[in-house]
Amino acid sequence: MSASVPQVYDTPVFRMACQQFDLVADFLEIPDSARDRLKYPKRSVSVAMPVRRDDGSVTTFMGYRVQHHLTLGPTKGGVRFHPDVTLGEVAALAMWMSWKCALTGLPYGGAKGGVAVNPRELSIGELERVTRRYTQELIPFIGPQTDIPAPDMGTNEQTMAWMMDTYSLQSGHCVPAVVTGKPVSLGGSLGRREATGRGVAYLVSRAMDTLGIPASGATAVVQGYGNVGGIAAATMARQGIKIIAISDAFGGLYNANGIDLAKLDAHVAKTRSVVGFDGAEAITNEQLLVTPCDILVPAALERQITVENAAKIQCRILAEGANGPTTPEADEIIAKRPEIFVIPDILCNAGGVIVSYFEWVQDLQSFFWDEGEVMSKLYRILETSFMQTVNFAKKRKVGMRFAALSLGIQRVHEAKAIRGLFP
Repeated sequence: MSASVPQVYDTPVFRMACQQFDLVADFLEIPDSARDRLKYPKRSVSVAMPVRRDDGSVTTFMGYRVQHHLTLGPTKGGVRFHPDVTLGEVAALAMWMSWKCALTGLPYGGAKGGVAVNPRELSIGELERVTRRYTQELIPFIGPQTDIPAPDMGTNEQTMAWMMDTYSLQSGHCVPAVVTGKPVSLGGSLGRREATGRGVAYLVSRAMDTLGIPASGATAVVQGYGNVGGIAAATMARQGIKIIAISDAFGGLYNANGIDLAKLDAHVAKTRSVVGFDGAEAITNEQLLVTPCDILVPAALERQITVENAAKIQCRILAEGANGPTTPEADEIIAKRPEIFVIPDILCNAGGVIVSYFEWVQDLQSFFWDEGEVMSKLYRILETSFMQTVNFAKKRKVGMRFAALSLGIQRVHEAKAIRGLFP
């Protein structure tokens, strides 16, 4: 498999994305002549970014941006600041974003970007300089009708404000539609920050309806207590679901009687980690993933559910808040466990890009909606996408991930075929 992957992208996560694509392409009987065009990114940018540090020294960071396809409109995708960012990882995330946008009917291709840096090791001034340098290097490749970045792991509203300002200074006028996930005061959308987590909780609720699981008495385990996992946990708790285990990059917590999220949030605000919280006992990430529960939400990094632990997972609903948390080998094991209902990543965490799309539309019109309108439109799109995926899975007798990927890939394939090949 790896021999057919261009060396520049050849990483485990990109091979995993290609493996998923190849299985679906075989199922859909996509001609060989169309496959590489669908699979490999249209454009990849790698930049060396010298940045002056607070002590006067200069560090050169590596930055990346991948635009997967431009067939349906501009590309859309997050920017992550993480020490392990590589071009191959970014390319895989851009590919998944393509299928996610097509599945949910958004007029975008997928993109992703990132800088190989640990944001916790930089001062606020250094973070700003890294962000502005990264944006400056990408100015020929981004724009409201070309590629629209958004926050991802290690970035936030402030990052997007700096990106928008840098791009606007070069343009000579304010261009709020160049990024999404901005502060509301700069043209951001109400509900954008909470959208991914709320979307996860909404789809969990729909899966519970499908399976006949009542919210009262149901238990949930959340891996990753960042923006997605934290808001998903809080929203599920408001629905009456008991959150019994939570983790972040530094460790995990377990309390069979439920974790008090308000107290945990106060602890995290002080310490920047869930570790050391006195309202629960410490557990490892490995233990957390196999904790018996009704709902398991992996909302951290890719490749967390693997061939080693897939048979040990004890949940009724697997709601993938993260991108690519389950490997194809683990998928095969879970597919043989019909008691587990999978809400695949490209559906489960689509709330963020859907409300990013709303933000972009509002910026282009200079006409803004209230939060109720944003959430109503979000849930309507998620409901349609959920039902289309469930119906496809039943009709074609395939799993939910296969159904979601098939719908997304088929739509991009059809669009490319209709547009034709130039010249």
